[in-house]
Amino acid sequence: MKATLNNDKIIVDFDYNDVPTMMKVKELPGRKFDYPLWYVPITPEAVEKLQKWKFDVSEDLLAFVQKANEKKVQTYLIEGLKGTPRQFQNEALTFLEYRKGKALITDEQGLGKTLEALMYVQRHRDKIPVVVVCPASLKMNWQKEIEKWIPEPNIEILKGTKKYQPKGDILIINYDILWYWIYTLQNINPQILICDEFQKIKHDKPRRTKALKRIAKEIPFFIGLSGTPIENRPDEVFNAVEIAYPGLFESRYAFRQMYCLPSKIGYKWDYKGQSNAEELHEKLGLVMIRRLKKDVLKELPDKTYSFVPMELNNTKDYQEAERNFIAYARTVMNEEKVKKISLAEGLVKVEYLKQLAVKGKLKQCIDWIKDFLESDEKLIVFCTHRFVVDELMDSFGDIAVKIVGGCTAKQKQEAENEFMTNDRIRLFVGNQASEEGLTLTVASHLAHLELTWSPKSLDQRTDRIHRISQTKGVNIYYLLAKDTIEERIAKLLDKKRIIIDAVLDGKETEQENLLHELMKTYLI
Repeated sequence: MKATLNNDKIIVDFDYNDVPTMMKVKELPGRKFDYPLWYVPITPEAVEKLQKWKFDVSEDLLAFVQKANEKKVQTYLIEGLKGTPRQFQNEALTFLEYRKGKALITDEQGLGKTLEALMYVQRHRDKIPVVVVCPASLKMNWQKEIEKWIPEPNIEILKGTKKYQPKGDILIINYDILWYWIYTLQNINPQILICDEFQKIKHDKPRRTKALKRIAKEIPFFIGLSGTPIENRPDEVFNAVEIAYPGLFESRYAFRQMYCLPSKIGYKWDYKGQSNAEELHEKLGLVMIRRLKKDVLKELPDKTYSFVPMELNNTKDYQEAERNFIAYARTVMNEEKVKKISLAEGLVKVEYLKQLAVKGKLKQCIDWIKDFLESDEKLIVFCTHRFVVDELMDSFGDIAVKIVGGCTAKQKQEAENEFMTNDRIRLFVGNQASEEGLTLTVASHLAHLELTWSPKSLDQRTDRIHRISQTKGVNIYYLLAKDTIEERIAKLLDKKRIIIDAVLDGKETEQENLLHELMKTYLI
């Protein structure tokens, strides 16, 4: 009787007529029979039982299990990676390598799951094409992160439902259109599949789930990413686990019967509960790695800033307005006229561009917020215009509170208390009226949908969550429309922040000077 290592499974070989041994092997979770051999998921418990039953366990299988038990973090050489990962991110790569490129990374929001997947991609740069499947609101962010970490990447974002032959080494596609691209993607023979926010495939019936399963069958390496692998019940994680570790659970029916507290309602089973949680946690640990902020807080900076690019849906209108603004800037930006610029006139024209930018990106911003709120985390969103506040409250009013100009002191206090103490309230929406005097430290994530003219004002917003009482590192997201005035203002504010920090009395930048410099950027 022998037990040997075969990729990510144990081959169990014994006399087919040995019924007592066969009955014992049937006790092993996830075992499958494919004549004339049995295949068993690799777990320390399975190896212990096989040894107890007098199986001859191969040396490489024993070494494999011992290495898994030691859980040592290796610092792999990732030639060409643009930057230095943190130690806990190296731990994720170690886990991916141990799992031979088939695993789920479920770190808490803001810990860098994207980088952890890209570390594996860069270390195995020969494994192409790579397909990244993600929500539509994150496609441009994936492009940005790939360009940030991987040298000279050949990236292609797939769009629409009309197929064409992709030419990129790293393809980015959103769940909504994946169904239409099944055969095209299968035909290019991808080697690595990255599934971001894999809770999107928790249900069996949607086309995105069926499409992803079909594509994944042909791809040897699979990395699933999610900060919220289980939103409501254990049944939601099965599809992703089955792709990353086929056979870990005998079947979906067996999984539900064991871990989903089954109850029969009429002729149908209901699987909305949870049972045998400790055993499930142990088994998921074979394919899934998860770290919380509190576990790696020493490695995190106090504040982490991220630029999340947003696409416009009104590009034509925006570009026409931008051309008009450039023409205006050319007429006034000369030595004689620069001092005569009407600040009000210039601001009106800039304001029009800013409004077009935020209107064009608002739908995608709302989608990004929806995706974020699938996690257990609360989120603070700051904006400027009242129409943006109204749109957000229309979309999230049942789980959101707001503080804007015109709110009474009592209303402000009630909104603050609700956000801080009510678990059902997940989103805080504010503008300039909520930049001071509030404590919102129950959250550790803040998103800027619109920028002010002042670095100090942006810092005051951040101070709502970054206080002495805050025990978690905070994440600050800038949801900016790509290639618009928003990016230009952000760069100028960054530049001014450095100047301001260097001045001992902290004198603020004058709005008029910032406007002039903004105009100059359009004339370079």
